[in-house]
Amino acid sequence: MALIDVVKYEQRPGIIAYKFPSDELRWGTQLVVYPGQEAIFVKGGAVCDRLKAGTYTLKSNNLPILNKIINLPFGGDSPFQADVWFVSLTDKLNLRWGTETPIQLEDPKYRIIVPVRAYGQWGYRINDTEAFLNKILGNMPVFDEAMLQSYFRGVLLSKLSTAISREIIEQKVSLFDVNMYLKAIAEDCRSEMSPDLSSYGVEITAFSVISVNMPENDQSVLELKRAKNFRAELDVVGVDNYKLKRTFDFLDISAANEAPGGGGTMNWGLGLGTGLGLSKDVREVVGDVISGTTPKHTPPPLPTVYYIAVDGEKEGPLTEQDAKALIDKHRHRPILIWKSGMDEWKPFSEFEEFKK
Repeated sequence: MALIDVVKYEQRPGIIAYKFPSDELRWGTQLVVYPGQEAIFVKGGAVCDRLKAGTYTLKSNNLPILNKIINLPFGGDSPFQADVWFVSLTDKLNLRWGTETPIQLEDPKYRIIVPVRAYGQWGYRINDTEAFLNKILGNMPVFDEAMLQSYFRGVLLSKLSTAISREIIEQKVSLFDVNMYLKAIAEDCRSEMSPDLSSYGVEITAFSVISVNMPENDQSVLELKRAKNFRAELDVVGVDNYKLKRTFDFLDISAANEAPGGGGTMNWGLGLGTGLGLSKDVREVVGDVISGTTPKHTPPPLPTVYYIAVDGEKEGPLTEQDAKALIDKHRHRPILIWKSGMDEWKPFSEFEEFKK
């Protein structure tokens, strides 16, 4: 193979390191190292000398370690063999990452495990070319960003899972709200990954989490949504009134489906009353209504109580008079009303008693 007079590499997008295709060099060969590059001379598998950006004529004085190994006389154009690597030192900011398979995480509010996907972007630079060459590059003729992504994918996903889990546990935030904490998750993930990559000569210069999401039709996600909706209903109606509403719902269903010999239904109703924590008198009334027997007690009719939600803020229980006063005060705002026997909240305009 002919001796090489000029050794150089014109940088190409996505290429991190490139091995010059010939090792036939000589003293006097010209070396061109472009800005943002470093040239590394390797002999016998050992890193010898490194040269920053500039144009050089290879001499024993600018390659002292290599010269000591090959031990050639000074001067002339004596040939020698050595590998030359060109490593890019520029910052790269456009590497994208994503979870190929979902991460299984438990929602800290609702205690349901759901699959979570995430994606984002990160940036890097090579800050220790010798460590990079010895630990990653080896003797590969070229190394690009796709290979770097593949090399550290496992580390990234492991650290990302840890960072998301830590954030939602420490902040006690539901996975529905996790996107409010993307910056903190990204910073945590970056600090977790940095020591691992640094040992390979790679510095993380930027890291961002663009989105954390859940597959809409997954059964565990649907279960999580139902749990969230149930919690929201309790927050608006209140636990005691939710129990009362469920009791009246049950009574309506039982009345509609009453049949002779309904002992099982009666027992179910009484069990429901006990489970809901109703008073003894109320439980007796529930049992009497379901069984069709004459009530042991005939309590006076209870006044209708109302619950009113104004812009999501609940008020109640209220008498009809108090409810009218509150509606008059906020008539220009969205108002929802619920009273016993109703299946759902409705606009106040649908209530005859509140129409002017």
